[in-house]
Amino acid sequence: MLLSRLQRASRSALRTYATVAEASGVKVAGFEGGSPPATTSITVVVKGGARYESKPGVAHVLKNFAFKSTAGGSALKTARETELYGGVLSSALSREHLYLTAQFLRGDEAHFLELLASVLSSTHYYPHEYAELVLPSIESETLASLASPSTLALDLAHSIAFRRGLGNSLYASPHSPVSAADVKAYAQQAYAKSNIAVLGGGISTDNLAKAVQSAFGGSSSGGSSLSGSTSTYYGGEQRVPLDVHATPGAQPTLIIAFGSAGEAKPELKVLPHLLGGQSSIKWTPGTSPLALIADKVPGSSIKATLYPYSDASLLAVQISAPTSEAVGTLAKEAVQAIKAAGSAKAEEVKKAIAQAKFAEATKFEYSDLFLQTAGPALFSGSIPAPDSSFASLDKVTASALTKSATELFKAKPTVVAVGDLGVLPYADELGF
Repeated sequence: MLLSRLQRASRSALRTYATVAEASGVKVAGFEGGSPPATTSITVVVKGGARYESKPGVAHVLKNFAFKSTAGGSALKTARETELYGGVLSSALSREHLYLTAQFLRGDEAHFLELLASVLSSTHYYPHEYAELVLPSIESETLASLASPSTLALDLAHSIAFRRGLGNSLYASPHSPVSAADVKAYAQQAYAKSNIAVLGGGISTDNLAKAVQSAFGGSSSGGSSLSGSTSTYYGGEQRVPLDVHATPGAQPTLIIAFGSAGEAKPELKVLPHLLGGQSSIKWTPGTSPLALIADKVPGSSIKATLYPYSDASLLAVQISAPTSEAVGTLAKEAVQAIKAAGSAKAEEVKKAIAQAKFAEATKFEYSDLFLQTAGPALFSGSIPAPDSSFASLDKVTASALTKSATELFKAKPTVVAVGDLGVLPYADELGF
């Protein structure tokens, strides 16, 4: 009896994901869940990620310019008022979207929506704030990315795989200076009403729509929105020595990736789970091909991850180990596991499908994954329920997976090595 009630409640909660309204020309969706929560979060999703930037690094700078001086007050005033309300402000950047988020106590949505609206419409982009507040944070984030072999390798992998657009770096570079005027010009396009959507957690769609209508009535820009070219996968190789500023725990890393055009197909969503790398049970290495390989070298890790985008996807296998020699050894075995993925047994495919379904379902249970999944979906006018992809995943067969893997792996691979370049193998030495 209790189980059936929970199942009905779960199905009811899932349906609320698809509730999308429009307020002041902006797509809006709110999710309240079960009992009313004590806090609310509101995120403005901007289709202005790195792939759309007009100048290298300008999207990164725009992210860090969030919540600075606006027509509503100075950056100090914004910080003090947010603290008085007990709120938290943050911004994040992905390859396709910029996220401006406010988290606060339930009932304070009017104040924070007005704040978010002022960021979109009236940020001053003062040169002195750029020099004193924005640039130091940009430099810190860029240096941190260079000091992390895994972050650097993944950023380079996108650059090699797609070149421009999705290949644009998430981080600004001193080699491509960006001025405050550049950021203001980019913001005028990125913050156009047709380019933004509002996603709320702990608030109903109706209440969120009313608050957005009041705050965004004539605030956000009505200028032309950003547009980007269609993504094309190229592949290639990049080798970078381990940065001298890397943290003591930084490990040499090698990434092997393959790209495909269009939205990720069900077979492609299953493939990283077939390769595996991360155990489902704590303190055990796992039984997936990549997990068994990583277990041979203490302190190493190998994981397969799918990075899906609106018009392309990148399947990346990341290999990290305490030494570059170990990375090279593991990489050669990982390549054999990748090639063998096209001839997986039905039982292995069934297990991978179950893991893919679990991954799809949990996207809505963690805030970061929820934003990455539900935020972009808002622009299409509906947010699919977490189990909406189960039917297509269940139709994946061993033969269909073999065909998809064969097609994916016949393309030129993207190989990025970060570490001791005298030891790390080249792509052709791995068997490509």
